[in-house]
Amino acid sequence: MSCYDRRDLGLLLLRLGSGGVLAAHGTQKLFGWFGGYGLEGTGQFMESVGYAPGKASAAASGLAETGSGVLLALGLATPAAGAAAAGAMAGAAAVHVPHGFFAQEGGYEHPAVLGLVGAGLAVTGPGRLSLDHALGHVLDRGWMVPAAFGVTAAVTAVVVGARTRRVRARAAGEQETLFEE
Repeated sequence: MSCYDRRDLGLLLLRLGSGGVLAAHGTQKLFGWFGGYGLEGTGQFMESVGYAPGKASAAASGLAETGSGVLLALGLATPAAGAAAAGAMAGAAAVHVPHGFFAQEGGYEHPAVLGLVGAGLAVTGPGRLSLDHALGHVLDRGWMVPAAFGVTAAVTAVVVGARTRRVRARAAGEQETLFEE
């Protein structure tokens, strides 16, 4: 039996804590658990903040958060899980940026921290107390880290970019309406 060190225990705690929070938020979106609004209500919210179509955006966000959270907690496919968490949280942060940094003002503090923890775990690895380690790191190879971040960055840029264009177009349309009245 090998002795686990403080690093392994610390990584386990980070994975369980951040993975649990991500999975809980994802299941709020998907199933309405933990006081969430489910796909219908979350879809309406997503549409209102510029992510369209709303229900598909809610499903994608909920799956990314739930999936990355569960995988991070288990320490399985850690590069992909951490990159997915970072991408999902970048999309969430984009909504909150206009409100500043701090969460009590509606800012992006919470998604930023979860995204950074996910990214950090993807880069660092899950530690020895993980399924990746137990499976011989077949889903946690060095080349997978840049590949996962590359794919996630591209998808996130497209999704957040499209949202930004919709929000700007909506704001321009509202300004035109104000000047016409």
